[in-house]
Amino acid sequence: MEQNILDCVIVGSGPSGFTAAIYAARADLKPELYTGLEPGGQLTTTTEVDNFPGYPDGVTGPQMMLDLQKQAERFDTKVHYELITKVEFSKESGGVHRLWAGNKEILAKTVIISTGATAKYLGLDDEKKYAGGGVSACATCDGFFYKGKEVVVVGAGDTAAEEATYLAKLCSKVTILVRKDFFRASKAMVHRVNNTENIEVKFNHELIAIEGENSLVERAVTINNQTQEVSTIDVHGIFIAIGHKPNTEVFSGQVDLDENGYIKTVPGSSKTNLPGVFAAGDVQDHIYRQAITAAGSGCMAAMDGEKYLAGLEENRI
Repeated sequence: MEQNILDCVIVGSGPSGFTAAIYAARADLKPELYTGLEPGGQLTTTTEVDNFPGYPDGVTGPQMMLDLQKQAERFDTKVHYELITKVEFSKESGGVHRLWAGNKEILAKTVIISTGATAKYLGLDDEKKYAGGGVSACATCDGFFYKGKEVVVVGAGDTAAEEATYLAKLCSKVTILVRKDFFRASKAMVHRVNNTENIEVKFNHELIAIEGENSLVERAVTINNQTQEVSTIDVHGIFIAIGHKPNTEVFSGQVDLDENGYIKTVPGSSKTNLPGVFAAGDVQDHIYRQAITAAGSGCMAAMDGEKYLAGLEENRI
């Protein structure tokens, strides 16, 4: 029996994956979407989303993902709660891409990769305990909730410096915990931190625990790794800013990745180095990392995929 070759397979189910599905389905590409292990992506770990247009009263991350999924399914997107474990992409224009979910083989003319990125955490049990109650990995997403309050930022690179300077505009005080005795951030970012009055930098300090009541953060417990002195800082929010890891392991050796593992796309498009393979959302964007930009790039990927298929059809005629 000849195996069915799908027009469009979408790998990943955050805002970019579901938006790609909505556009692909409306273009009659009959997309099939594989959610992966975390259906809905990073947004499902977010309690309140207040910066996505169209939700004047705000919305929870999981609810927004359900809304996007419903919309995609309304146009007959087929959603599979499975993880893609292996891929073999064709290098030929018009070639067939092969993917596997366990032992199940899937064939597709176009593939949209929207597997996102995962925020790196320190690995403390307390991070999970207070997730959504004061622990965050995104100042742009959650900073507003700490207006006029004191917060801690953990990290030493550009991400930490950017998050801290952003939060300093909203919060009464920002304390940056830097593990070593120097920043890894660029000189420009360090300069910005040093010139912001309400930022205090604690070098040689590490976060070792978080304390609070009713799953809400009240104190950061820190250690000076030179003197071993343990102290607490009264804060309402703790922002872990030690970077993100793109979820691209399964695509390594297939599509071109940059030095940090993000998928390289042709500027101004979602095209990868392979014909018929597109990337959308945080898997190819380490700059903006917002639900709205991910959704926009999902739309781009579906439109790029539709154009690619239309071009193949024209060449056949």
